[in-house]
Amino acid sequence: MPPRIEANAAGDGTITYRIDTMPTDLPPVLGRDLLRAWEQAREAARRAIWSVARIFRFQAPDGTTTDLALQDEDARCWAGAVDRSLGIQTGYGLSVCLRLLALVDLLARAAWATGLVDLQGGGAELHPALIRAAAEAPLTADARFDEAMLRATFAHLPGCAGIRT
Repeated sequence: MPPRIEANAAGDGTITYRIDTMPTDLPPVLGRDLLRAWEQAREAARRAIWSVARIFRFQAPDGTTTDLALQDEDARCWAGAVDRSLGIQTGYGLSVCLRLLALVDLLARAAWATGLVDLQGGGAELHPALIRAAAEAPLTADARFDEAMLRATFAHLPGCAGIRT
């Protein structure tokens, strides 16, 4: 059953999404949709199309909640790009958005992942296996990827010799 998502805007423009599930329960997405979101987010950032702050409030079956706040200008831009293209008031659109943000977070934190990104020509081309893994890997409770699991996925790929589990 798809998650129920309610969105409410505050006077300052901040949108709060109340989601009746946790990030761990969001569905996998198609790699092409994640890649499209990556490209649209890059274009929105290039054109300085910023968006509003967003708060995602996830509710577990036991009633506990987990909040994810997007106040950083870049994260707002990327979420806005996904919202304009897919809408993030659906489980699928929200899953694409969170996977995009988790992928950016992973690339910023994980030095081992540099072998999966080509930064030539003023852009960032992602290895197809990285897109596929990010589209299919489960999210953690805090809407990130399990770095160790993803790292193990790539240890065998040619050109990724620097990745060790």
